[in-house]
Amino acid sequence: MRIHRDTPYLEDADRGASVAIGNFDGVHLGHQAILKIAADAAAAPLGVLTFEPHPREYFVPDTPPFRLMNAEAKAHRLEMLGVQHMYELAFNDKLAALSPQAFCRDIVVDRLGLTHVTVGADFCFGKGRAGTAADLQSFGAQMGFGVTIADLVETGGAHVSSTRIRQALSDGRPEDAAAMLGHLHRIEGEVVRGFQRGRELGYPTANMMITGLHPPRFGVYAVRVEVRTGDHKGVHDGVASLGVRPMFDGDVPNLETFLFDFAGDLYGTHLSVALVAYLRPEAKFQSLDALIAQMDADSAEARRILAA
Repeated sequence: MRIHRDTPYLEDADRGASVAIGNFDGVHLGHQAILKIAADAAAAPLGVLTFEPHPREYFVPDTPPFRLMNAEAKAHRLEMLGVQHMYELAFNDKLAALSPQAFCRDIVVDRLGLTHVTVGADFCFGKGRAGTAADLQSFGAQMGFGVTIADLVETGGAHVSSTRIRQALSDGRPEDAAAMLGHLHRIEGEVVRGFQRGRELGYPTANMMITGLHPPRFGVYAVRVEVRTGDHKGVHDGVASLGVRPMFDGDVPNLETFLFDFAGDLYGTHLSVALVAYLRPEAKFQSLDALIAQMDADSAEARRILAA
């Protein structure tokens, strides 16, 4: 997949795509439906048009972390779905000030030369979110690009949305989040050095920061881990603790993952940790022996769940 980050000029080979427009946070079933329509809509390379930072961060900069995915995870998931071009526009004062008509003319036609655009039925665009999906169709007819409006996808009698997925994760229901995502929720990133307490307890962990991401419910999870880089590429089962480590008076949330039946150095490698099942909340134990006994029980339960 070719990633075009706010590129003012595109080579002819990178123009003319059929794109889906949106933020694609989570790349959930609704996003996947739009991508499928975009792929089928025109005999052109499949692309996505997205924005960085997320418009919500631009308009409400002090909002608590809400993203389901970091940029790395989103790009990887989109590539897996066959996206060939990701056009990532800088969401800034200039872009936010464009009228709906100017957005279509300056961005869709002049800058990217798009062949076809697919959006969800609730799509809004342009200054003050004044433009609707119907307006986009009208401008497309005037300016020479096709437009398809996709129906919203439902599960459980309600529309699939990033908001519902966040709530499921906040409640400790990763299975329900996965049903709306169409895939397991994953936390991705680089393994960083921690305090190495897990090694001292017989449970060496791969530590990852979750800065900027919506935090799922703190606690212990059965996980499936893909090692994406380095000498130990592959998929492993494991158990992970997500939170602030109350046993050690921590205050910065992170993810600590123990890979079953694994030996090797993962520092600096990139992992994708999929939350399969929530096992229990975080807890502070009376002794290290009590903590180790609980970790043994957590590992046994995670193995049982993952084997099934």
